[in-house]
Order: sequence, then C-alpha cells, then structure tokens
Amino acid sequence: MAESILDRFDAVQVEELKVDSDKKLKVGIIGTGWIAEAHVHSYAKCPDVEIVALADLVPGKAEKFADDYGIDNVRFYPSHKELIDNEELDAVSVCTYNATHAECTIYALEHGVAVLLEKPMCVTLEEAIEIRKAEIKSGKVLSIGFQPRFDENMKMVKKIVQSGELGEVYYVQTGGGRRRGIPTPYGTTFIEKETGGIGALGDIGCYSLDMVMNAIGYPKPLTVTGYVSDFFGKNPKYMPKPEYAEKFGVDDFAAGFVRLEGGIILDFRISWAMHLDTPGDSLILGKNAGLRIPSTGCWNGSIGGPLKVYHDVAGKQVSTEIPEAKNDGDNFDKKIRSFVDAVKYNLPAPVPAKEIIYNQAILDGIAKSAALGREIEIHIPDLD
Repeated sequence: MAESILDRFDAVQVEELKVDSDKKLKVGIIGTGWIAEAHVHSYAKCPDVEIVALADLVPGKAEKFADDYGIDNVRFYPSHKELIDNEELDAVSVCTYNATHAECTIYALEHGVAVLLEKPMCVTLEEAIEIRKAEIKSGKVLSIGFQPRFDENMKMVKKIVQSGELGEVYYVQTGGGRRRGIPTPYGTTFIEKETGGIGALGDIGCYSLDMVMNAIGYPKPLTVTGYVSDFFGKNPKYMPKPEYAEKFGVDDFAAGFVRLEGGIILDFRISWAMHLDTPGDSLILGKNAGLRIPSTGCWNGSIGGPLKVYHDVAGKQVSTEIPEAKNDGDNFDKKIRSFVDAVKYNLPAPVPAKEIIYNQAILDGIAKSAALGREIEIHIPDLD
C-alpha cells in the first residue's frame, strides 16, 4: 500500500533548456552586501550571463566587492537609478536592504529591465501592490528570490497536497526559527527599522509561509490576528554589542492566525530568537489525510526529516513515510538559472509576484494587526 502511494509522487522528468552562450544576458547587481555574493557565484556558473555593472550607496563598497570576487570589466554606480539610466541591461538582481526593495524594483521595471528581487518582496502590502502594478505595465519578468522552491523536498510537499491525497485542506500550521539567530554578523541593516523594515517576519517567515501557501495553491488571505515581540533584540545580554540593542527596531518573534479563502485556517509563528529550539513541525490537515513536515533546528529552507502522511486504510489508522529527497545541485544556482532562462526565452517568472503578494500581505497584516492589537481585514486589489 505504501509503495502505491509513493508512486503517485514520482517526479516528472522535465527537459532542460540548452544554454546558448552566443548571446550573453547583460546583468547589473544593485546592492553589494552579503547576499549579492551568492548571486555573483551563481551567475558565474551561467556561460550566457555577463555582469556589467554594480551599484551601492556606500562609497567604494561596489569596487571592493568586484575586487574581492574577481568581477572584471564592470562599471560602478552610487545608486540604482544611475546604474539603470546609464547601462543597456537585460536584467538586474536587487540585493539591497528590505526598505529599498520596492523603489529599486519599480524603477528597473519602469525602464524595461527584468528583475530578480531578493526576499522578502518588500516591507508593506502597499509596496507589493505598486511593484505588481509596475510588473504588469512593463511586461518584463519579475521573479522573487525564494530558492527553497527548488528544493526537492519542498516540491514533494506540494506534490502530496496537489495529488489530492489529503483531500480538502482545512487547517495549516507552519513556522520555524532559531533559538539564537539574530543576523548581526553583517552589521545592523537587518535589525534597524529604517533599513530592515521587518525582522524575522520577512527574513525567514516569508520562506515558511511560501512552503505551505505554495503547496495549497496560494489562496487569498482575508483576515489576520498578529503578534510581534522584540525581547531578545533589545536586550544587550543577547546581542554581540550593547549598541546593537539600542538600534534594534524590528521583530525577533512573530505569530499570526490567518483566515484564507476556501475556509482554510493558517496558524503561523517565526523566530530569530527564543528559549526553544523550534516552535514545532508544520502540518497540513485535510479531510482525508494529514501531512507532517518535520521542522529544523535552524530554519534553512528544507525539512528536518522524512515527510509523513497520516491516513486511514481499510478502517485502520496508518502512516506513510516519504523518504527525504536528495537535491541535484545547489538550489540558489537553480534560482538564478531559472530566472536567466525566463528572461532569455520569455518564460513565466519562476517565483511569480502575483503569488508572493499574498505572502507579503500576510507578513504586513501580522505587523499591522500587532500594532493595533486586534484582528484586521486584508484588502488586496484585483490587479490581473
């Protein structure tokens, strides 16, 4: 019985596009912080890509970045606008801090440039709406940087749900986080309100939400009750430098109770720091079966053990374990390659903004509900 169930989730072989390196995609990178390193390494593995320009607000930072990572014959700019205005680009990677994601992305799209936008999409729902409007008007590819989408285990979660094995889904529990993991090794841009905008919510919460929302087909969020706290970030005891606690202006823990279209309830929590190793496994409950997704001690975009489906067979309560899948290659490389292919061959965005706007609506709704101390309705205009 277990084998027949597992057979339903066999991977479908998809023919890969042949890389044509005769015509190179001209790419610019906006923001040369630590995440830009991963973009550079992955673009370097694409023989049909040429990085031609870098932009950073900090004087000399882009130049040092190019020197450190061996990027030759590249031009430097002090802002995203000057880079886009002075270069003939096919695409840009937006790797700036959260608070500037929207303005950089919108400007690029308005000037006919495709965008790979690092997560989170932005800070507020209002920004996400403007990004989506700019994308639709431009007709250019906009993909959001959710590399866990390319993890084989994450794909399996979606296959199980979409197979119908669970039946009609009515309740989802998800989240994750770290016992200690406030991202201060890279300075304070993640933790200051002016640059980060949101904390654990946007940094790793967006991933956790995407895992389950993508699996169940991204139903529209309707209402949310949210909670956020900053007990660890504002306590010098838990920070590497006392002054970091004074600068801390975002959430280090968040939770939300969300009502989705179709009568589905989403129970969510995420953490940068807490007195616990994990807030629990993710669960997707259907009327025919339930799925348990084991958590990881430090949320890393995959799963903490084999997936398990709980169901009934001939009146008996049984469970089917889905072995962990091995990934063929690096998921970040796949993210970059899929974006490049989408731009070159006019394919759909690998991680479309029309889905992630719902993700952003939940994050923003949690933050706004927490500030008001009550449940709020989420209003997302129909943009398509």
